[in-house]
Amino acid sequence: MIRAQATGADAENTLTFDGTPVPFAPGQTIGGALAAAGIVSWRTTRRDRAPRGLFCGIGVCFDCLVTVDGIRTQRACLAEACDGQDVRSSDPDEPLPLPEGSHD
Repeated sequence: MIRAQATGADAENTLTFDGTPVPFAPGQTIGGALAAAGIVSWRTTRRDRAPRGLFCGIGVCFDCLVTVDGIRTQRACLAEACDGQDVRSSDPDEPLPLPEGSHD
């Protein structure tokens, strides 16, 4: 989850989460950066609308799914944070896009 602790010296490394700037340290995952910033939930379950964020922290459970630069269903615990990334919380009711050419 967290490979390095974000510090004031690393403040130039920033991603945005739902429009809010989130600092991160080089090598840190998106999930680690969000957790370090106090953001612990970024999606809800379909049926019960239960909040979800990091659970296993190693890419097994899929509880930490986010949209990264327009690409849905990315695991925040595995995706490395990059400067300027646009990270969005996931909406379980929004349908996934069809693959290219499947709607012909």
